[in-house]
Order: sequence, then C-alpha cells, then structure tokens
Amino acid sequence: MRIAIGSDHAGFKLKAVIIDLLTSNGHEVEDFGCFNEDSMDYPDVAHPACMSIESGQNAMGVLICGSGNGISITANKHQGIRAALCWNAELAELARLHNDANIISLPARFISEEEAKKCVELFFSTAFEGGRHQRRVDKISC
Repeated sequence: MRIAIGSDHAGFKLKAVIIDLLTSNGHEVEDFGCFNEDSMDYPDVAHPACMSIESGQNAMGVLICGSGNGISITANKHQGIRAALCWNAELAELARLHNDANIISLPARFISEEEAKKCVELFFSTAFEGGRHQRRVDKISC
C-alpha cells in the first residue's frame, strides 16, 4: 500500500520510527516532511499529504504532531479525509472498523514509540466493517 506520512517538528523522531515500521511491513511511504526538528507549521505538511490521498496518489496516511490535535483538525478540513486521533491500539482499530478512517493521527508528546507502533500496525491491518457504520460514514461530508 502507498502511505502518505507527515509530521511537524514535535513528531519528527516518531515519524522516522513509523516510516521504518511501514517499510519493513512492505508498504511504500511518501514523506511530506518535516525533515528536521526546526520549528515549523503542521498545516504545511498536512495539506499536501491529504491532497495526495484525495487524488489517489496515496491510499492512506499517518500524520504526527505534538498533541495530534492540530494536524488532525487540519486534515479533517479536506472532504475526502477521515483522520482519527489515536493514542492506544483500541482507538486505532475502532477508527478503521467503525469510521473507515484513512489517516491515523498520533500525539508524539503523549504516546510511547511502542504504543504508536501498535496503533499503526492495527490501523493498517484492520478493514472497515461497513454495515450500519457505512450509513454513518456517508453522513460525514456535507
């Protein structure tokens, strides 16, 4: 699967860990930045990553900032994006199972590397359940 990834400066180190995990699991990863720990604005990576998913260039994504909130809020401004902020494996699984999320957002300052890896692995290995959840997902876009 082609996966878009991006982070701000707070998520830079965790992003490297997640890229290694995804590539070792056979995914192709497109990195939208940032590329060092210099302070930067998370919308500058979130928007291009989301546009790549909306266009079909990438299938899904991972976005990371300090709290996970700002980058997730930015991502969810895009009509074709359902970004879910996840800080434990159960939330990551439910984001896919019930919400058909196509981006997992991680809070770099509030999650361990091990928990982040569990979240990402579960997110990308869980299929959308559909059924009654499809009706709800269909009502998200306005």
